[in-house]
Amino acid sequence: MTKEEVYKKLNELNIEYRVVNHKAVFTMEDVINENIEPFENIVKNIFIRDDKKINYYLVLVSHNKKVNLKELRNKLNSRPLTLASEEDLYKYLGLTKGSVSPLGILNDKDHIVSIIIDEDIKNISEIGVHPNINTATVFLKPKDLEIIFKNNKYEYIEL
Repeated sequence: MTKEEVYKKLNELNIEYRVVNHKAVFTMEDVINENIEPFENIVKNIFIRDDKKINYYLVLVSHNKKVNLKELRNKLNSRPLTLASEEDLYKYLGLTKGSVSPLGILNDKDHIVSIIIDEDIKNISEIGVHPNINTATVFLKPKDLEIIFKNNKYEYIEL
């Protein structure tokens, strides 16, 4: 989905949001350097897979958290985890490097990717995510992200 299609979907679901357009950003450091405020509300998204390329996960964490793949593996009772390739990112979520976003699930019609959300995200009043492109950030309420998931028949794992 293009960012315009994402905005249309948000409007169809009556989700309030605001958009900040900016230069392409690839890391949280880029976000801070671009002065995208409030940067501390922007969610870090990591696309990973198991070593057999059977299970794929999109992990959402607060901007300042690190994801320990060994700990996550144990919590999920999974095979060893690693970052997924750019090819798999595009194949399953229709996204490119730097544009990873929970809104990419709108492209995952076969529900291949599992979503994992850090429980701390629910405590943020307004979270920032890319609208499937890294030249804009959409700010919305965490509960509205859940509405998007449910509307697309997506379950998520909260850790």
